[in-house]
Amino acid sequence: MSGSTLSPSSEKGISSHPALGRVTFFAGAASLGGFLFGYDSAVINGAVTGIQVHFHVSSGETGTVVAAALLGSAAGAAIAGRLADLLGRLWVMHIAAALFAISAIGSSFPRNVWELGAWRVLAGAAIGLASVIGPTYIAEVAPTIYRGRLASFQQMGIVLGITASQLANYAIAQGAGGKSQNHLGSLHAWQWMLMAAAVPALAYLVLSFMIPESPRWLITAGRVERAREVLASIEESTADARVADIQHSLRTEHKPRVRDVIGGRFGLLPIVWIGIGIAVFQQLVGINVIFYYSSILWQSVGIDQSNSLLISLSTSIVNIIGTIIAMALIDRVGRKPLALVGSAGMTVSLAVAAWAFSYKSGHGDKISIPEAQGAVALVAAHFFVFFFAVSWGVILWVMVGEMFPLKLRATAISAATAFNWIANWAVTESFPRLSDWNLSGTYVVYSVFALISLGFVARFVSETNGRELDDMG
Repeated sequence: MSGSTLSPSSEKGISSHPALGRVTFFAGAASLGGFLFGYDSAVINGAVTGIQVHFHVSSGETGTVVAAALLGSAAGAAIAGRLADLLGRLWVMHIAAALFAISAIGSSFPRNVWELGAWRVLAGAAIGLASVIGPTYIAEVAPTIYRGRLASFQQMGIVLGITASQLANYAIAQGAGGKSQNHLGSLHAWQWMLMAAAVPALAYLVLSFMIPESPRWLITAGRVERAREVLASIEESTADARVADIQHSLRTEHKPRVRDVIGGRFGLLPIVWIGIGIAVFQQLVGINVIFYYSSILWQSVGIDQSNSLLISLSTSIVNIIGTIIAMALIDRVGRKPLALVGSAGMTVSLAVAAWAFSYKSGHGDKISIPEAQGAVALVAAHFFVFFFAVSWGVILWVMVGEMFPLKLRATAISAATAFNWIANWAVTESFPRLSDWNLSGTYVVYSVFALISLGFVARFVSETNGRELDDMG
């Protein structure tokens, strides 16, 4: 069942739903974790040059510090599902918000680069928790008819967080004379960049106390009346029926366990491998190179630090535009068609960028790229970000929240998200070394992965649009 198109009456139901504002607030508050996910992931982009200069570290060591957060993210994602089942969805949000704030302050005052790496691991754990709990919570509170759009709030939060970090980095760097290694008051600019994440972290903590617990978790915890109250506030006319559906599912299915995802020919159930595949391919196309390293990427082809930060901001704006378009289309055309278009577009734009970067010449401080090829590289990078944003950026977080059967949903989401972070770590750790070796060749590799993702979606991914969560399987 594709459910790829909503009827006019369905569209009217969405716009006139009496609880739309309320459930939108719930989704928006939960997606602030996505905002912090994006902010903390990308803030290092503007700070990395200052960190290199301050601690006198090589590009390889820099890659290790940047990627350290991703190991924490994988660990956080791996335990998030179990924590969410034990403590509830809201408690995981509270914990993630506290870790975001603590790590923001700690990473601003490291005594050495490895201590900075340790604080980044803690920030990564918060990111991992937020990356799982946001899609899980939103999928469980959103009425089916506009679940895709509300689930897209997670990715919108991520891209807004990335953009906010780029804006903050640019403003702070400009205040420090255009360079993150310069002083701004009593601290270096890069320290202010990292510390600024504490502000949205505190906002996330406050908002997480203002939304209700997931009705599905409330029912599993025996708090049926409270679950009915929450469902009535979201979809009053069907609250009793939804409670009955969830209770039926829970009577026929046991508590989530790790062994629930084990089976099949390759150790895990096929649906779990498909979720992992979606999660891994989202990273192997190299998207986070743009958001973690774009500052030093553009410096590596002869653009100064201040202008490279401005370019990073422009790609973030393109990311927002693409995400808005994806949110408008995902319930109309479906998840799979968007993924196919995105994979094709990324394949071409990455290949064009690889061609342009092949004209890079020079060494050390005398690196350049011909003007024509430089313009092509910039345009190709922006098209790459657009095609990612309009497809895979949103689709991963929507699909992992809705593609798995209820009995293994929390565990499977954790597994897929953990693999997403492992792939993210592999790309982030390897990029500085690969780009030192051959920047053009590195982008050829990303283009090949984008092409493979096209075949993967066509062969293995099924449409989930319009299906009830409790019907997945």
